Amino acid sequence: MTTICLIRHGETDWNAAGRLQGKTDIPLNTTGMKQAEACSTYLTSSSYDVLITSPLKRARQTAEIINNLLHLPFVVMEDFAERYFGDGEGMTYDERRMAFPDKNYPKQEETEDFLNRIMTGLKKINQSYPDQKVLLVAHGAVIKAILAAFSEDDTLIPQNRLMNGCISNIHFENEKWNVKDFNRTEHLNKLF
Repeated sequence: MTTICLIRHGETDWNAAGRLQGKTDIPLNTTGMKQAEACSTYLTSSSYDVLITSPLKRARQTAEIINNLLHLPFVVMEDFAERYFGDGEGMTYDERRMAFPDKNYPKQEETEDFLNRIMTGLKKINQSYPDQKVLLVAHGAVIKAILAAFSEDDTLIPQNRLMNGCISNIHFENEKWNVKDFNRTEHLNKLF
């Protein structure tokens, strides 16, 4: 059984300000670095075979901090970069709500293209690392799309905001992906 532990990158200044990042390449802030360190410490209690990350700075920095303790093979996959939100990038929630109340941001990556990219990435992982334990550091929209695609409860995932540094787990069994858990943050409790 292939398992993937999905980790949302640590906080950035844009996360803290409520700005939509998308493909804008923002680094971690101090809190984000601490969240990544907390993930690393927590993840040492299990063994993993490989660490995969999005190429964007905030995910890659999170993955590098995690890997300081784990020393896993390190793979960068473009498939798991955040969705491009076009004209919505850089705007706060209130600014986006005023300018684009329907959340249809001009020039954004089409939903179908975004989902196809992510699902292609999951197929690559399943083919390259069958029956292995994979860590995947990615982004809120990416992880939410993965969880929503495989959750048995269509309403549960969309209603929950994924926290920076949260951990979710999926596994591939009987020819399909299943959600084991999501948005776990107990490892971050000592930070706040």
